[in-house]
Amino acid sequence: MLVLRPAGLAPEAPVIYYMHGGGMIIGNNRTGLGNVLDWAVDNGAVVVSVDYRLAPEHPDPAPIEDCYAGLLWLHQHTAEFGGDAGRVVVAGTSGGGGLAAGVALLARDRGGPGLLAQMLMCPMLDDRLLTPSSRELEGEGIWDATSNETGWNALLGARRGGDHVSVYAAPARAKDLAGLPTAFVDVGSVETFRDEAVDYAARLVQAGVQCELHLWPGGFHGFDAMAPQAALSRTASATRAAWMCRLLGRTNGA
Repeated sequence: MLVLRPAGLAPEAPVIYYMHGGGMIIGNNRTGLGNVLDWAVDNGAVVVSVDYRLAPEHPDPAPIEDCYAGLLWLHQHTAEFGGDAGRVVVAGTSGGGGLAAGVALLARDRGGPGLLAQMLMCPMLDDRLLTPSSRELEGEGIWDATSNETGWNALLGARRGGDHVSVYAAPARAKDLAGLPTAFVDVGSVETFRDEAVDYAARLVQAGVQCELHLWPGGFHGFDAMAPQAALSRTASATRAAWMCRLLGRTNGA
């Protein structure tokens, strides 16, 4: 567990619990932390990032159980790093977005720690690869249909696409989304995860969960990281930051 606390932070600060991207197969607890640290500075929050085990060496349920164990650890130790156990936001990107959604489901179903919200950025949610967007980018972009199948096969092996996959590993399979925390979901319009992310956000709303959804026109997977100065990237980054500020009740410079 990597704990990052901005200098001069007041006690009982909100906590952003982050799960890194990498399609379940690459990355570590320092991957993709730039914007997350900006949110922490702007909102007086602590960042906790989990170094979950990766597939295929550690297939399901190792990654999701690591992330849930990290949530339990976080709640047990918030007083030590000045966090507020009652204000924890789970956040994740790509494969980490799927893990963040799975952690929210696990916390609900196991009667675990309460969560303030979940932030799911271009989340990897569905192993079945049945949506149009899961198939339309064969050979295009940094995470195409083949990459997606590779990642899910590494995580699930022969179970991928079958009847014996947990909703915590593939949250799009969850039939009951009621009682989950407030959500922010965003995804590019030209990426493999588009349809499953949009569908998950719609079903959250239908289940009575407050959810903000953004479908970025022309955005490809990881567009904001690869082209951070592009107008669309700046808009997406500002929108996520604004949501986090509204959620945590603080504005930049307050």
